[in-house]
Amino acid sequence: MINTEIFWMKDYVSRILIIGIGNCGRADDGLGWAFIDKIKENLPDNFDCEYKYQLQVEDAELISHYDLVYFVDAHKEQFDNGYICSEGYPIATHSFSTHELDPETVLYLTKNIYNKLPKSYILGISGLSFQLEMGLSDKAKVNLSNALDFFNEKVLHLVN
Repeated sequence: MINTEIFWMKDYVSRILIIGIGNCGRADDGLGWAFIDKIKENLPDNFDCEYKYQLQVEDAELISHYDLVYFVDAHKEQFDNGYICSEGYPIATHSFSTHELDPETVLYLTKNIYNKLPKSYILGISGLSFQLEMGLSDKAKVNLSNALDFFNEKVLHLVN
């Protein structure tokens, strides 16, 4: 879990981005998008939201314009309380393709290409069902609710 003292630096942060990663056509894989759907109406003006099927090289340029970035995605791992939030760090990863990247790789590219490194957090929400179908499983809905409560308590109440 994250240290809440560094989670929000009100004097430092001016532009904030939430990236919801997933695919609502693959059941619980849509948790990142569902998170944005539920929270976007309550966000202050300095928050922006982006829906992404997956992270790509081009996202390094996007996040270079922000002070703080939250990556929200579904995970197959079952976390305590249904979610986990950890600080994101730039890491060079290797794969045979740049078709899909981890948040850490996008941060690495942002740092090395644009000489920018926004503060970042990765919010993983536990899912159970990832087959081709619309809608979240009942367990994913509970986990989403827990993640939203966490975000509202630890982030949004500090800016309002």
